Parts: sequence; structure tokens; C-alpha cells
Amino acid sequence: MLILGIESSCDETAAAVSLDGRTILSNVVSTQIEEHKKFGGVVPEIASRRHCENILPVVKKALSDAGRTLDEMDAIAVTYAPGLIGALLVGTSFAKGLAMASGKPLIPVHHIAGHIASNYIAHAELRPPYLCLIASGGHTMIADVKDYTEFEILARTRDDAAGEAFDKCARVLGYPYPGGVHIDKAAQKGDMHRYKLPIPKVAGNDLDFSFSGLKTAVINIAHNARQKGEEIDGDSLAASFQFTAAKMLVDNTMAAAEQTGYRTIALAGGVSANSGVRSMLEGACKKRGYALYMPPLHLCGDNGAMIACQGYYDHIAGKHADATLNAVATLPLGTESPAFFR
Repeated sequence: MLILGIESSCDETAAAVSLDGRTILSNVVSTQIEEHKKFGGVVPEIASRRHCENILPVVKKALSDAGRTLDEMDAIAVTYAPGLIGALLVGTSFAKGLAMASGKPLIPVHHIAGHIASNYIAHAELRPPYLCLIASGGHTMIADVKDYTEFEILARTRDDAAGEAFDKCARVLGYPYPGGVHIDKAAQKGDMHRYKLPIPKVAGNDLDFSFSGLKTAVINIAHNARQKGEEIDGDSLAASFQFTAAKMLVDNTMAAAEQTGYRTIALAGGVSANSGVRSMLEGACKKRGYALYMPPLHLCGDNGAMIACQGYYDHIAGKHADATLNAVATLPLGTESPAFFR
């Protein structure tokens, strides 16, 4: 079964073709990073305009690279939630038009479910149920993946997402957007124990995350040193932050595994590319005898392959939409509106 997947939730215009969900025949990504870098973050209006310009050539290239035509597709999958509303509208509107013109089924895909599905592409043996840690610029959560299309959120961030904290700490250390990769590189040269940073706790759910206090601590250390005319060890502050953020993510995931009894763990989202998080999670799982699955680096960020993959499973589950499908900026995983499905 051939699925065309389209992704435009933030600043990447992407499309891919999957065969039976697990095999990717093409995966095209057009990124806007260089344009947004001068603003220190994604500018929604600019992102939407670039999606309008890029989506047709990206989709055409995805079909061409796969050596297939639109007529050969069995269905069209698209990210409809969550994300920047203007960006989502471009992809959703384009996919609706494509489905209507071609007579193909339209599959609405939740962006976070797509990130989870990136592991199916790289690991043929992975099957639900299992526990998944999702960490990105806009989302941080631990999900019970009960089935390919059934999820339960066990924990989430109460404030900043992990990736957001990485980017904001990178900014105060003088690194350009996106900052996560620069924090990672600097951390390789620093002393992770040089600066003692807090691990915030929240009431109500011991598994929930809070990155705001950690981010503020890093910013205060940097600002206080500059106000006093003192130099900071930027590499060690980056290393200390990365170590603490990774520890928060991994410790809560291990606690969730103990509570649920899962011995299979997966990692997903943009922050899954971080070497500190990957290494610490790998060590924790190895120590406990857990099976760990992580996406390859090229599938950690937003891409069409993950949408095409998840679209395959949504298609089998009968999750289809008609022309009334609309983009949704905020929508928790596992709470998809049935109004869009037919």
C-alpha cells in the first residue's frame, strides 16, 4: 500500500512516499532554518508563506524520487494538528485539494503520532505496546503506545518543552537558532558537573516535567556573571544544562516504566537527536535490561516519512477525513476530534 505523506506543522515543508508503512521510497524536506535564524526563532507568517511556495515542488519531487505517480497512491496523509496554525493550513488545504482532485482517501495525522512512528521506519521489529518519550521544541511527554493508533499520555511538561529550553539557553550563551545542536557540541567540551542546576518538581504527577526553572537558572548564571564582569565557562554551562535536562527526561521515563511494567522504551521528537539524551537513555535501559528504540538522526526532526508511516496505520484503522477537515493548532495526542473522521 502506497501512502503520500505531507508535513508542514512548523518550518519544514516535507513530503514522502511509504510502502506498507515501514518502507520509505522517498523523503523530501525543504527547511527554512537559514531564513528564521536571523530572527532567533520561527516567524509564523514567514513560515506560512514559504510553505505556500514550497509545497508543490516538494510533493512533486517526493513522487518523482519514489518513481511513482499520484494515481498510484492509495491514500494521502497530512499533518493537521498540532503546530503553527498558518503553516498547518497550507499543508492541510493542499492535501484536501489533492485528495479531492485525485479521488484518493484523505488521512488526518497527529504530528506527535508521526514522531512516534518514525521508529517503525528504522526498526522493523518494533510493535506496540511500549512506552515512548517524546521531546521536541514544542512538546515533551511520556506516552503509553497501546496500539498504532491508540495512545495515553502518562506525563507532560507543565511549562516549557525540552527543545524550547535548549534553544533559550543556547541564545543566552550566544549561539544562533536553532540552539540545540550548538548546546550539544559545546557540551562535548565542557564539564557537566561544573554548575549545579536545579531539577524542578511539580505537584500532582511525579512523572510530569518542568523546564522553566532549569532554563531560568542557566539564564541567571550567565546574566549575573556578565553584570559582575566575570567570565563564564560556556562549554561547561552548556554541558551542565544538557546533563540536567537529559537526567530529568530519563529519570521520569524510567519511573514511568517501573510504574507501568513496560520493558520496551522508544524515543522520538527533535530532541531525540541530542547525544546526551540518547547516551543517558541508552545507559539507563541497558542497566535495567530494557529494549530501547531510537530513530536515526535524519528522522528525528519534522519530515514527511513519519507522516506517511503513521498515515498507513491510520488508514488501516479507518481514520479518514472529508473536505471539512481543518487544521488545529493545539490538540493533545489521543484526543483527536472524531468530527473530522468518516
